[in-house]
Amino acid sequence: MSNKSKVKEIYVADISFEVEEEDLHKLFSVCGSVRAINMLKDERSGNFNGRAFIRMATNAEAKEAINMLDGTRLLNRCISVSAARDKPLNAPVVAVTEEKKPRRRQRPKRTRK
Repeated sequence: MSNKSKVKEIYVADISFEVEEEDLHKLFSVCGSVRAINMLKDERSGNFNGRAFIRMATNAEAKEAINMLDGTRLLNRCISVSAARDKPLNAPVVAVTEEKKPRRRQRPKRTRK
C-alpha cells in the first residue's frame, strides 16, 4: 500500500462514551468531507469503547483534521487524533476463544524390552 492511502484513515481515541456517530461527523466535517466512520465496540458487551476510525476524502483533509482536532474537547473529554497505522499483511490471525483448555501433560513413551 502506498504511503498516501495511509493518511486518509484517522484514528481517534479517548472519545466520550456518550458520543454518537453524528457528533464525530459534525466535528470532522469542519476539515473536509468525511467518507466513513467506524466506531469500535467491545466484543463482549457490544458497547462503544471510546475509539474510532475516520476516513477522509483526501490526504490533505486528513492531515488538516489531525493537526486541527488533536486535543479538541468533545463532550467534556479531550480526544486524541492521529494517522491510523496499517495492519501488517503478514500478521498472524489469532482466533479468540472463550475458554482455553488446559494442556494435557504428555507422558514419556514406554519402550518394551
